[in-house]
Amino acid sequence: MTPPPHRTLPPAAPDIDAAAPPDDDGPDLADDAADVVSEGLDRAATGVRVVRRGLGRIMPAPVAGLWAAVGRAINRRLPKSLFGRSMLIVVVPMVIFQSVIAQVFMERHYTLVTKRLSDAVARDIASIVDLMLDRPDPDAMETIQRIAAARLSMSIALQPAADLEPTPPAPLFSLLDETLTASLADQITLPFAVDTVSYERLVEVRIALPEAVLRIRLPRNHAYASNSHIFIVWMVLTAFVLIVVSIVFLRNQIRPIQRLAVAAEMLGRGQNPKDFTPSGAREVRKAAYAFIEMRRRIERQVEQRTTMLAGVSHDLRTILTRFKLELALLPESEEAEALAADVVEMEAMLEAYLAFARGVADEPSTVTDVHQLAADVVAETERTGRPATIAAGGPANAAVRPLAFKRMIANLVGNAVRYGSRAAVQVTRQDNWLTVIVDDDGPGIPEAERDAVFKPFHRLDSARNQDVGGSGLGLAIARDIALTHGGDIRLSTGPLGGLRALVRVPC
Repeated sequence: MTPPPHRTLPPAAPDIDAAAPPDDDGPDLADDAADVVSEGLDRAATGVRVVRRGLGRIMPAPVAGLWAAVGRAINRRLPKSLFGRSMLIVVVPMVIFQSVIAQVFMERHYTLVTKRLSDAVARDIASIVDLMLDRPDPDAMETIQRIAAARLSMSIALQPAADLEPTPPAPLFSLLDETLTASLADQITLPFAVDTVSYERLVEVRIALPEAVLRIRLPRNHAYASNSHIFIVWMVLTAFVLIVVSIVFLRNQIRPIQRLAVAAEMLGRGQNPKDFTPSGAREVRKAAYAFIEMRRRIERQVEQRTTMLAGVSHDLRTILTRFKLELALLPESEEAEALAADVVEMEAMLEAYLAFARGVADEPSTVTDVHQLAADVVAETERTGRPATIAAGGPANAAVRPLAFKRMIANLVGNAVRYGSRAAVQVTRQDNWLTVIVDDDGPGIPEAERDAVFKPFHRLDSARNQDVGGSGLGLAIARDIALTHGGDIRLSTGPLGGLRALVRVPC
């Protein structure tokens, strides 16, 4: 027998995207500072975790349970995306900070200025009352009215003596009403009433003199700080501008992470993201370069494995062909028939081993009607004399590898008719998910064994007899194909009493 020729593996093609990140020419003070800050934050986070664990140990059980329940409730309501959580990190401290600033402004500035203005108005009113009590004649009254209107912007009038009319109730927490009332009480001993509700821009003060009621009206902004809304407007506008800037900045920082996630998902589905280039922050670029290098190594490994399997397949098929020719030249006998059956079984097992080892990474994804694929598998199964049906349905188009996906469905249907008397197939597409269900009426698989049957060469019948053939790779190949499409296979008890295999992949 002539030995097969020696084969050498071709060198892997260079990947222009896999260029290593440029080395730094010198020390970068900004990067060093960032590393120090990052290390400090990591230590702070570790300290927080230690404190939380310590509090968890010393807390009573009911308090710890309530604390955990509150934490879970808050976590369920928090945004799940990186952008949402980053915005939360930016917006919440900003809102808290501006709320504190607004509170300090209201307490230290707005309230203080309002009190000083009210005190000044109360002193002016007290001076007018003193003048009118000292000089009650009409000429003095006219002089006081003229001076109050010209110098103090106050309108003064005398009304006949009577009880003070009740004033409308002031709004709750009315700063002007409370402050002006307190200031007048400090300056005037006579009965008085303050009306801050009846007029939009005026404040009316009525004072019970011995022989009349003095009514004074003055502008509202003379008694309290009326420009506080300017501060609130500036604060809101500043917060809005900062939030917009944060949104733009965060989107630019998160977009490279999203592109990296999409590229990783495409690679997991067997698609080659050739247009992916590293971008973003230094840490994201490092992760992107590591991903590109990983992709290059995977492609080189797949190429080497494909070349090796091609050689192995060629050599083993050559030997099997010789076996078939030699068996064809032998006279017919029971021994020759047994040897021919062994050769056929060996060829089937070889095909199964090569299919499992080859994988599906070399087949491109195309938009395919999976319902038609399943219908073809059912038709092929029926032609072999084994009953199989498929539920009626419309086209279920999805981006899959047609040959690999058909092989997966064929393995599941073949497994169903091998251990049961019939197979029932359903194909549906809903909410960007493609679902393929294969039911049979066989003995099923115990729940404890449903994960183990996906392992290569694992079979529930420990003895490999002729009654139930197979290599123990059908379900392993099927699950490998489902995983490379971003989905999975789950086994359960079906409505026919046997096994139900449910394939669910995104589309």
